[in-house]
Amino acid sequence: MSWTEHASEAAVGVTHRAASLLRAAVDVVLPPQALDGDRRAPRVQTRGLTSEAWTKVAFLEAPVCDGCGAPQPYDAGDGARCPACMARRRAFDRVRAAVTYDDHSRDLILKLKRADRTDLAGLFALWLARAARDLTEDADAVVPVPLHPLRLMARRFNQAAEIARPLARRAGLAYLPDALIRRRDTPSQGGRSGSGRRRNVAAAFETPRRMIPRVAGKRILLVDDVITTGATAEACARALKAAGAAAVHVAAVARVQERDAGPI
Repeated sequence: MSWTEHASEAAVGVTHRAASLLRAAVDVVLPPQALDGDRRAPRVQTRGLTSEAWTKVAFLEAPVCDGCGAPQPYDAGDGARCPACMARRRAFDRVRAAVTYDDHSRDLILKLKRADRTDLAGLFALWLARAARDLTEDADAVVPVPLHPLRLMARRFNQAAEIARPLARRAGLAYLPDALIRRRDTPSQGGRSGSGRRRNVAAAFETPRRMIPRVAGKRILLVDDVITTGATAEACARALKAAGAAAVHVAAVARVQERDAGPI
């Protein structure tokens, strides 16, 4: 290892230690509080969720279908796919989700999405780092599902980007927030059938010409908050593959069970 590499590693180590000391000092003055619950009420002092909230979140564990991330009754081996994925090949390659989309995870996700609780994004990124570890190891770059500019102005942030950024940093992957744009401000997917969702987002996304060199030949990890029928992820995957992406994997915080694939 060269002197320059030694110096670089030493500088990184000093930076990490300084950040840890600063965090510890801040925690003494402003103790971290649990991320669940009402900000106006007293909360448990912890960096994550309360123990009660943890027990209610339904984390998805292996075995899962490699193609859609659905939990499976038994382990059929690496790369095994459920009958639905074998019957219909998707535009994306593989999917992982951290939790089941239910009343408890919905409450947390909506806090991020509609109540400006961006402090939850880091927690969701940690969940995905665990659930999608095999996908991050097989990826070159992380891309969030984009919002249309009008919706971004109204919300002020893209929840998928807030999750994707720390996930990319933790995995040591390139973060490409501009690799996809939303050409049309599509209506909400809530209440639509699977085919209706696919029609709603058809040709809604594209890769800007200036970003094609950064996408072409790369294995992309597409990040979103919730995956329902996969229609949005497929539309994004088609756009990325049209730009030359070698593969598009999908990582979502929560996955809707097929029987519950209605309004979100």
